[in-house]
Amino acid sequence: MKIHKASRQTIDNFLAQKRIAMVGISRGPREFSVALFEELCRRGYDVVPVTPHMPQVKGRKCFARVQDIQPPVEAALLMTSPAVTDEVVRDCAEAGIQRVWMYGAGGRGAVSNNAVAFCLGKGIDVVPGECPFMFLPKAGAIHALHGFVRKITGRYPRHQAA
Repeated sequence: MKIHKASRQTIDNFLAQKRIAMVGISRGPREFSVALFEELCRRGYDVVPVTPHMPQVKGRKCFARVQDIQPPVEAALLMTSPAVTDEVVRDCAEAGIQRVWMYGAGGRGAVSNNAVAFCLGKGIDVVPGECPFMFLPKAGAIHALHGFVRKITGRYPRHQAA
C-alpha cells in the first residue's frame, strides 16, 4: 500500500479550523498531548477533549466520543494508539468530521494505514504522521529545527501544484 502524505494545503486547512476535538489526551500533566492541548488553547483554538475516562481536562468538559460533542466540531486531532485510531476515524465519519490529523513525530504515533485508507475512502482530509507544532508559527526552536531537518531531507509536506 502506498503511504499517503498530506499536502501543505491539507495541513493549513486543518489548522484554519478553530474548533477541534483532541482525542486521546493523556492524564499526565507533563505529557506531550497536554502541552499541545495547552498551546492550541493559548493560540485561540477551542479544543474539545475527547477521553472516555476523564470528566474534564484543564477546566474543559471531556466527551466520551466525538459524536457526543455539541455543537459539533469539523476537525479531530488524534493522539491515540493506532489500534484505537481505527475505531475513532469511524466515529469521526459518523459525526460528519471532514478533517482528521493522526499525530506522529518520532515513531508511528496515532497513524494506522487502515484508518488512513478509511478516511480517504470516505472523502475525509487526513494528515497522517505529522506533529502540529512544526506548522504553528513561533512554536519554539526544537520544532523549527524538526521542520528544517524534514525540509532538507525532502520529507516536509509541500504545496500541491495548481
